[in-house]
Amino acid sequence: MFIRIGYEITIESKADTVLILALSPHSSFAGRVIGSTAVQADPDLPLDTFLDTFGNRLTRLKTPAGRLKLWSDCIVEVGGEPDVFNWNAQQHDVNDLPPETLQFLTASRYCESDMLAPVALELFGTTQPGWARVQAICNHVHNTLTFGYGFGRPTKTASDALREKTGVCRDFAHSAIALCRAMSIPARYASGYLGDVGVPYSGPGDFCAWFEVYLGGRWYTFDARYNEPRIGRVLMVRGRDAADGAMITSFGEYDLKSFWVWTDEVPSACSHSDMQDLLGSRPDTQALTLAPTV
Repeated sequence: MFIRIGYEITIESKADTVLILALSPHSSFAGRVIGSTAVQADPDLPLDTFLDTFGNRLTRLKTPAGRLKLWSDCIVEVGGEPDVFNWNAQQHDVNDLPPETLQFLTASRYCESDMLAPVALELFGTTQPGWARVQAICNHVHNTLTFGYGFGRPTKTASDALREKTGVCRDFAHSAIALCRAMSIPARYASGYLGDVGVPYSGPGDFCAWFEVYLGGRWYTFDARYNEPRIGRVLMVRGRDAADGAMITSFGEYDLKSFWVWTDEVPSACSHSDMQDLLGSRPDTQALTLAPTV
């Protein structure tokens, strides 16, 4: 399966501003790419690309005062299968976990698993350890939180979201991550492209946050917002929470002026030449309006 992924983001800064961007597919992505996954800037500016400790592909640049357009557009090949489901995946004893997973057991900036431990134990202490327990946590978060862009804010934590019962996709992920960690299940934040492949149209495109848990010797994808296996995820960032994979980290002030994201399935009949032609112009897509939710 081929999926066209990309974005066009326009910002305006009042002074020279250094930006660190997490806007590229993760370094673990091994699928075929038609076009380029690299960040493009208009006006043309020097771009420094590097990997962080989580394997996230980051881009650093210094933009002068004024408007800056950031964009990328390419076609990638993905497996086309829904997220793996394995009801028999077992929870590990903490003493048996691989050392590299232990950092995803402790509290982090947005996932206060230590504070939520009493709540988690009360809600999920009698659930079957392993996949059933994670699914129970997903069900709880999915049924408790109401999604809306107006409910998001940069300081919102898992405990805030669960108390307010609202959030954007990253709040759904943070809440589930914190509850999993409180039950001694390694859980990490993930974000990337997720379009309406195999499901009804849901509105203008956006990046999406989900989470991954370590069960039965491997990492599995879970999504507390949609709470069902989905097709065509393209991972961009991983980390302890959203602080490790912010879309734009700014060392200076800027205003977001426009925001387009596309994640569109390419018809199976398209040839390589057809796909190259597709990339000759931007797709016909709607801009995301970050309007307050009433």
